[in-house]
Amino acid sequence: MNLSTKLFAGFVLISFIFTAVAIVNYRLSEDVIANSDFVSDSQNITRTSASLQRSLIDMETGLRGYLLTGKKSFLEPYNVAAELLPSQFSLLKEYEKDHPEQLRRVEEIEELHKQWRYDFAEPLIEEKERAMADTLASIEGISNLKHGYLVVNEEGKRLTDRMRIYFKAFNTIEFERRAVRKNRLDESIADTRYVSTSLTILSVLLGMGWAYYITRLITRRIMKMVNLADKISHGEYKTQIEDNEHDELTRLSDSLNRMAATIDKTFTELDSKNKELDQFAYVVSHDLKAPLRGIENASRWVEEDMGKELPGHIQEYLMMMRIRVHRMENLINGILALARVGKSNLQEENVDVQALLYELVDMLNPPAGFQFHIPSRLPTLRAAKVELQQVFSNLMSNAIKYHHGPEGNITILHRELDEVHEFSVMDDGPGIEPEYHDRIFVLFQTLQERDAVESTGVGLAIVKKIIERRGGQIRVESKLGEGSVFTFTWPKFKLTDS
Repeated sequence: MNLSTKLFAGFVLISFIFTAVAIVNYRLSEDVIANSDFVSDSQNITRTSASLQRSLIDMETGLRGYLLTGKKSFLEPYNVAAELLPSQFSLLKEYEKDHPEQLRRVEEIEELHKQWRYDFAEPLIEEKERAMADTLASIEGISNLKHGYLVVNEEGKRLTDRMRIYFKAFNTIEFERRAVRKNRLDESIADTRYVSTSLTILSVLLGMGWAYYITRLITRRIMKMVNLADKISHGEYKTQIEDNEHDELTRLSDSLNRMAATIDKTFTELDSKNKELDQFAYVVSHDLKAPLRGIENASRWVEEDMGKELPGHIQEYLMMMRIRVHRMENLINGILALARVGKSNLQEENVDVQALLYELVDMLNPPAGFQFHIPSRLPTLRAAKVELQQVFSNLMSNAIKYHHGPEGNITILHRELDEVHEFSVMDDGPGIEPEYHDRIFVLFQTLQERDAVESTGVGLAIVKKIIERRGGQIRVESKLGEGSVFTFTWPKFKLTDS
């Protein structure tokens, strides 16, 4: 299976689980909403029922007060309740339209109320009003009214008692139904929380597990590629990655394997070519040096055979010939030295730079008019002594060779930076024009005629190659007539105990 397919499958799985969580939560929430709505409607029913009962009680109380006192103020609650009752009955029946049993009880209560009002209360109120008008606001007993017997034989009380019984049964059933639905509401809320939490935890665990699996899979295989790159950087070109997953990373691994094989093949061929080139250089140098020595010997033989009979200008020509031969030999030696830079495995050691510089001054044997200024404190470097010696020797000898006067000062400077040591070789010679600052490091390039100053144009090229191979840099700062400063850096390495 491709890696992209695995990633897509994990995404689909997690999306499916989250979708399932959303669907389950939606369905459970519908149940919760339905139960919550029912409980809310039941509370509205009980409130409406209580309001209806209060209205009936207000009518009964107002009727009794009016019959006993004859004061119409007692009928105010009666009249207010009479206006409210139709809407209250209608609202209660609307609530109970889907519950026939409860609806029947409401209708029975409404029927009993109509009997109580129109067969009992209204006749008594009319008779009481007439009695009050006939007797000029005198108060007469209820028994003297035409329908007073209904009060005496408690007909009204029986109707109100029956309404109370119906109300009690109605409220009891409503409370029981509400309790059942409230329990169902609590259960549905608990189920929603449990299922939602469980599915969410499951989806998170699956997502984390799949992410861990994919991360481990990718990391493990990428680390193989990193290890391959590290081995290639250390010269192990024959190493290969084993990957049998047959996905996108496998194709990348195959590409890296082919790259390693190509690098190995290229370096093998390069090594072979370098060996052939080295062999060619030694053969050529040997073959070139032999005729050069022959030319030099022939010039000396001519001088010896001719003796004093040799004209002066011929002697000058022969001397010039030998100088050219020596220059050619030095040039060949310089080319061989440049070719050898980095080829031989020179042993590194702890090099005292100050002691090295004093040795070089003695070896160079400068003219009497030249002074070397060396700092009293210089570092000890981890380096191949021959290479460091060659760098300083070339720079110091050039400062003497190209000086325009019989006297001069050559100063060695040092500065320690974070990761490198910086050395400078400063002279007070003729200086170098800025446009030639890069040219002097190019092979065979010189700024003066070769006949004026004996030079091969190889020394600074060797210096630059040694320094850059060690990870440093070299530069020159100079102006015509103001001397020159050659500055190079040498990386810091951990010193070993000697």
